[in-house]
Amino acid sequence: MTRRRLDVIAEARHPAYVVWELTLRCDHACAHCGSRAGVARDGELSTAEALRVVEELAQLETREVVLIGGEAYLHEGFLAIARALRDRSIAVAVTTGGRGVTPALAIAMKDAGVERVSVSIDGLEDAHDAIRARRGSFAGALAAIDAIRGAGLGVAANTNVNRRNRDDLEALYVVLRERGVRAWQIQLTAPLGRAADRTDMILQPYDLLALVPRIVALKARAAADGVTIMPGNNLGYFGPEETTLRSPSGGKDHWRGCQAGRFVMGIESDGGVKGCPSLQRAYVRGSVRDRSIAELWAPPEKTRWGFCATCDFGPICDGGCTFTAHAIMGRPGNNPYCHYRARTLAARGLRERLLPRGAAPGEPFDCAPFDLIEEPLDAPEPIVARERLVRITRSSARAPRALPAPDPAARYRP
Repeated sequence: MTRRRLDVIAEARHPAYVVWELTLRCDHACAHCGSRAGVARDGELSTAEALRVVEELAQLETREVVLIGGEAYLHEGFLAIARALRDRSIAVAVTTGGRGVTPALAIAMKDAGVERVSVSIDGLEDAHDAIRARRGSFAGALAAIDAIRGAGLGVAANTNVNRRNRDDLEALYVVLRERGVRAWQIQLTAPLGRAADRTDMILQPYDLLALVPRIVALKARAAADGVTIMPGNNLGYFGPEETTLRSPSGGKDHWRGCQAGRFVMGIESDGGVKGCPSLQRAYVRGSVRDRSIAELWAPPEKTRWGFCATCDFGPICDGGCTFTAHAIMGRPGNNPYCHYRARTLAARGLRERLLPRGAAPGEPFDCAPFDLIEEPLDAPEPIVARERLVRITRSSARAPRALPAPDPAARYRP
């Protein structure tokens, strides 16, 4: 590639895809929540401030905004913000746990300009309800899918895979397909936020050896059914199935490096701007209250090190997902969650294991420290009690009380 072509690409960079956390208020208190959602942040943007952000995004030629939380619909200006984005020709999507998505709210979202809604479903009923610390959450998520489809909105699903739910994927696919879901994103649960308090649920790097081929086989099955399965940014990387895994429909796509601060941007509910919505707070460059988004938005600084510094795919991959690598290693540029890396070590009779060595501070997007050790590929698995996750997620000592579901009749009438 010529220097001229590189300059054109650099000049073309803009926040095309923005994930905007409207509030940290939430009606769940999920065990794997990276932002530890439950109650609002201090100093969240008002509706008037948020509408000014919409104007800036339009000026920066943003193409799509995904509204998240917490739960985005718990922000008082949710529908007004969606409508303002629509009116400026910015596509609007929503990601939700689904508890408060009634038929009335789904119709209101459709009328406000929301085009599609992705419902988070993390396993079959037992696993999902345990991870989301609420009995009936799975049934509520399925009801939300029905409401979204009934309103004429596009419906998708997203799943965080971990040791609690990894065996559910094939059966969960059948549930989603039969519910009319036609797009499903699968990503790894990273040890961020509350997930950093429950390290026994986190996948080990060598778990990718079995997991990635299963997802690829499931993707081929789904394609025949007219369902698109796509990996999240922290799943995959240059195993033999990489192009199949990352291509929407049988192309030659592959991971092209973290797009945080290049074409992707995250906005926190208090106005903080960072290159990706899941990046740790250390990557927040400032607030929209003080500076323009154009000044604040930039790619995170990253230098490859460790295995990633010597990898043949390093110049393309650039150490994989930034927030995931940082969550494990304390800084980006060396990512053990890599299919190619796990296969390379396995060919040598080795594997890597993450060993927690301390507690996370208890703040949104925080991390716990880990040691990364090499061990024989056939080393015995430590015994971990399967019920520990259920006990922790039901403990008020670890998770803030989730807010009650909103009364849709009070605010969201068709």
